[in-house]
Amino acid sequence: MDTLQEAGKTVRLPVTGMTCGHCEASVEQAVTGIDGVAGAEADAHNDRLALTLDGDPGEVVAAVAEAVAEAGYQVDVRTETFTVTGMTCGHCEAAVAHALNGLDGVLAASADAGDDSVTVTWEPQRVDETAMATAVAEAGYSLVTQEVVPAGSGDEAGEEPLPVLPAATTNAILPVSGMSCAACVARVREVLLGLKGVAAAEVDVAAEQANVRYDPERVDAGDLVAAVQEAGYEVPVATARYPVRGMQCASCVSKVQGALLDLPGVVEVSVNLALEEATVTYVPGRAGFADFQQAVKATGFELIKPAGDDEAVLEREEAERTQRLGRLKGRFLIGAGLLVPILILANWSHLGLSALAGLPSGVNHGLQLLFALPLQAYVAAPFYAGAWRVGRHGATDMNTLVAVGTTAAFAYSLAAMVWPDFFRAAGRDAAVYFDTAGAIIVILLLGRWLEGRAKGRTSEAIKRLMRLAPRRARVLRDGKVHDLPVDEVVEGDQLVVRPGEQVPVDGTVIEGRSSLDESMVTGESLPVEKTAGDEVVGGTMNQHGTFRFRADKIGSQTVLARIVEQVRQAQAQQPPVARLADQVAAVFVPAVMAAAGVTFGVWWVFGPEPALTFAVLNAIAVLIIACPCALGLATPTSVMVGIGLGAARGILIRSAEALESAHKIDTVVFDKTGTLTQGRPRVTEVVASGDRAESEWLPLVAALEAGSEHVLADAVVAYAREQGYEVPAAEDFEAQPGQGVRGKVDGACVIVGNASLAGGEGAATAPLSERAQNLEENGRTVLWVAVNGELAGLVAVADPPRAEAAEAVRELQDSGVRVVLLTGDNPRTANAVARQVGVGQVLAGALPERKADEIQRLRDAGARVAMVGDGINDAPALARADIGIAMGQGTDVAIEAADIALLRDDPRHVRRAVRLSRLTLRNIKQNLFWAFAYNVTLIPLAAGVLYPFTGWTLSPILAAAAMGLSSVSVVSNALRLRGMRL
Repeated sequence: MDTLQEAGKTVRLPVTGMTCGHCEASVEQAVTGIDGVAGAEADAHNDRLALTLDGDPGEVVAAVAEAVAEAGYQVDVRTETFTVTGMTCGHCEAAVAHALNGLDGVLAASADAGDDSVTVTWEPQRVDETAMATAVAEAGYSLVTQEVVPAGSGDEAGEEPLPVLPAATTNAILPVSGMSCAACVARVREVLLGLKGVAAAEVDVAAEQANVRYDPERVDAGDLVAAVQEAGYEVPVATARYPVRGMQCASCVSKVQGALLDLPGVVEVSVNLALEEATVTYVPGRAGFADFQQAVKATGFELIKPAGDDEAVLEREEAERTQRLGRLKGRFLIGAGLLVPILILANWSHLGLSALAGLPSGVNHGLQLLFALPLQAYVAAPFYAGAWRVGRHGATDMNTLVAVGTTAAFAYSLAAMVWPDFFRAAGRDAAVYFDTAGAIIVILLLGRWLEGRAKGRTSEAIKRLMRLAPRRARVLRDGKVHDLPVDEVVEGDQLVVRPGEQVPVDGTVIEGRSSLDESMVTGESLPVEKTAGDEVVGGTMNQHGTFRFRADKIGSQTVLARIVEQVRQAQAQQPPVARLADQVAAVFVPAVMAAAGVTFGVWWVFGPEPALTFAVLNAIAVLIIACPCALGLATPTSVMVGIGLGAARGILIRSAEALESAHKIDTVVFDKTGTLTQGRPRVTEVVASGDRAESEWLPLVAALEAGSEHVLADAVVAYAREQGYEVPAAEDFEAQPGQGVRGKVDGACVIVGNASLAGGEGAATAPLSERAQNLEENGRTVLWVAVNGELAGLVAVADPPRAEAAEAVRELQDSGVRVVLLTGDNPRTANAVARQVGVGQVLAGALPERKADEIQRLRDAGARVAMVGDGINDAPALARADIGIAMGQGTDVAIEAADIALLRDDPRHVRRAVRLSRLTLRNIKQNLFWAFAYNVTLIPLAAGVLYPFTGWTLSPILAAAAMGLSSVSVVSNALRLRGMRL
């Protein structure tokens, strides 16, 4: 972002009309001598004028614009003074200026509370008055423009009353320092009430705090803190992340979050089930780790204090998670091994095993018990532990349902073996159900293991991002270059970067020229030329040329560190999907136990003799019937089949949540490079000058480019070889950083680069200047070629759209989905690609943080958003979206941060993924209907409601058959998905 927030820095202004080196010299000469301009360098190729300023930015830009206009060119900026209402002091001035200077395209903003005004210099092509008015309104003031009069400035500005919030609001007590008078109190209250979702705010200057009531669905504590800080006051809060052990479901998350929020001094809590961690915003001194740990322990879980750097913590947590999954896998394998002989013994007649026909039933049942006992005691231990953990706090979940149901089946079977006469007295067969209890345990344990594996992958994106950061830096101190750990770099240090090295931290180039691969940040494959005054980003790769730069941002301030934090926060902000089974268990388990209790009581009081026998058996029958076999299978079977179908079609679904929720998507946001385009530059046009044949000079160009490390050079060489040209050897190769290359090929002097380089050698560029401009307007990068001082032609290079891109966009739009293009590339190239593939809405020039912000803005407007990308720079946006979709050829970071990966690099698979989700969800609903129909129908029968009328009670054999039929119907229905067309 080109902003003029302070004097004494280099900035780049947009200048139109320059076409050659002569134009550049004219512009530089025009601005030389203007007060406040310490240096100037024009770039006709990029339509930019780099200025080094030592005066007031607003005044300098205005003078520069006037001087450039007199020279016959145009600085495309505007300077205007707007009225701002609501400012009363220096804090207000700083807040308004900060809000405007933070906009992409605003070059300078200076507010004056005395005159109720702000003077803004901005680029109309990148930001408009509506955006400026909105930014000021979000800061709690009102900027009056001809385009918009925003709400938020009182009745005169048409302020609407605050919306009525739902009953489920949250209170936060924020410490606020820096307030000294009633005006400060009013200011803090004003900015808080200016946030959408804040219902009330009480500010106490003596207590130095603000008590805020807000809707957590529309605003969070972080927004409250940011608003107060932007108003010029301090909110001394801290945020820490802690691993939490023992969480299994949505109800676990709710318990941990509630316990932490009840602590005094805790402002906000976000608990993430997938990452198994809690993020706590709190007031140091009023709350701390010991308080958090004790509160979480009281709910039956364990909160751990991390030690070491973030990557070390993640590595340790990953090792612990791997150990837990190993134990879970071991239990599953042991359980499966024990279940097989139980199933054989219980179903020998169906399996045709006549050898077991002569085995007495008592011996058969005894052998089943032998295998079932360790399965129930050891393999099922995680379910019992989970049931105990929540049960001792008066709650229930899926663990409770499994523990109660399987224990009832096991106990019933054991009693039938020991006291068969007791059952016969009530007309029941002494049947056993060790196979039913064991099957439920093993199946659900398999689902839990698979779920744990999926959750463990969520930290991979963060770890891969951390590994991108360089470990060492070449720091210039005391006139010598020292190789130091990057952690020892301090702001202001001067660092040296050689060819092939990574930039250690963020900073500004002081000396030298080079080109950097910034695809990590922008996602674009074309390198970016860097010279004095340009900003560089830590983690990007220096391709050629040595340069020296000043460290401006280190540690957590760097772009890469912020990307890591964006991904982490986005994953934490995604609310955990409440498992339907857990939601049902919260109500179903107490209801079933109550029904069993009522059944026991009614039969004991009103039943025939032996009343106690009838009471016990019918109560146990209710618990057995309620065992969640069909309910437990309903969702996972459909999900497994759906995931398998997707994989067969080149769609890798990384989580059940993604498969279940993708059908809600109504907006798809595509990154450009590698997603809608092929992801690598290719020669798209070759234009010869005059009567020259392409075959005369293109091999010479390829020969020269073969010695270059530039990514465009590879495209030219590849094209020449595709055309069958012989590529000769080049001599006297010389790179001109920022301009091109020169050398000798077969005795001819060849130049390949920008118009300035070709024109500087005497080549007449005018004949092809219009064609070059047309190519550039269509998103091409143009290479000018001169041979022996004469213009030979142009080579246009671009990253062309994928062949399937237009069809993919059309299919989505035809299905009612809005399509948006979001890219870090420049607007000219972005719009050119959008026109070719049929996308109507384009958001260009978006770096990683802005990409994530744009996704959040769409979600805040009510859209259900899928983000499709392939680069490291897309990771925060992929994590922030409702559904993140990564192209298969993309970076590991993007794939790890996404919910869905398209293995075949075909954007048409985005619509197919959405359709797969719709089919799967419909299948799940059908399964749940059969599972619930089974329970609702058979529980009353098990309780004996028909006995007074028919004398009939439900036989356990019929119960087992009905349970099996329900499970078979669920599995069979899920398998139908395999034949669906996507």
